[in-house]
Amino acid sequence: MSHPLRRAILLNLSEKGELSFTDLLNSLNVDTGKLSFHIRNLTGFIEQTPNGKYTLTKTGENAMRLIRDVETWAVEAGLAKNGSTLPLATLKKRAYAYLTDFALVASFFIATAAIPGLLSFTTGAGFRPDIPNLTIFVIVFWVYSTLLEGFAGQTLGKRIVGLSVVRTDGQRLSYDHSGVRNIGKIFLFLPFDLFFGLRLKDKRFSRYFDKFAGTTVIDIRPP
Repeated sequence: MSHPLRRAILLNLSEKGELSFTDLLNSLNVDTGKLSFHIRNLTGFIEQTPNGKYTLTKTGENAMRLIRDVETWAVEAGLAKNGSTLPLATLKKRAYAYLTDFALVASFFIATAAIPGLLSFTTGAGFRPDIPNLTIFVIVFWVYSTLLEGFAGQTLGKRIVGLSVVRTDGQRLSYDHSGVRNIGKIFLFLPFDLFFGLRLKDKRFSRYFDKFAGTTVIDIRPP
C-alpha cells in the first residue's frame, strides 16, 4: 500500500466498482507493463469478474477503509501541527462566518416554521419572534454549530470564509470543546463574550469561552 499507484488503483475501483484493464490505463495514464506489474502485486486485494473486469475483494474494501482513515488522520495531524503557526482569524472574518451561519440557520428555521401554514393555506401562520420560538432557534443554532465544528472544525459559514476551529494544545477538536465554546456565542450575549475575551489580551482568544474551552480560530486561507 506504500506505492501511490497501487493506492490509486484501489481508489479507482472503490469509486467505480468495476473497471477493465483499459479503463485503468486511461484513468491512471501509465504504460501497460507498469500497470500489469502493480496489478499482480495487488493479488488478494482485487480480483477479476467473469467478464474480465477488475473489482475489489473484501480485503481490498477493508484496505480502502484503512487508507481513508489514515489519510483523514494525516490531515487532522497536519492541521493540529500547523495550528500554532497558521494565522489567527481576524474579528472581521469571524463576524462574516457568524453572520453567514446565522442567516443559514434562520432561513432554514423560518422556512420550516412556515410549512404547516403553507400546507393548511391559513393566513398568519409561520415563524413568530416570541420566547418559545426564539428559545428553539437558539438551541438549533447551538446544535448546528457544535455538531459541525466537533466533526470537521468548521460550520458552513467558516468553510465559506476559510476558517477552522482548533485546540490550542494541538489535540483533535472534540464535540465537548465545540459545545463549550459555542455556549458563549449563542446562549449568552455575544458582546459580553467578546468583551471579556478581549480583556484577556491574548490574540488567540477573541472570546472568553474560547479561552475556557482551550480553542481558537485560525485562517486556513490567509491573503
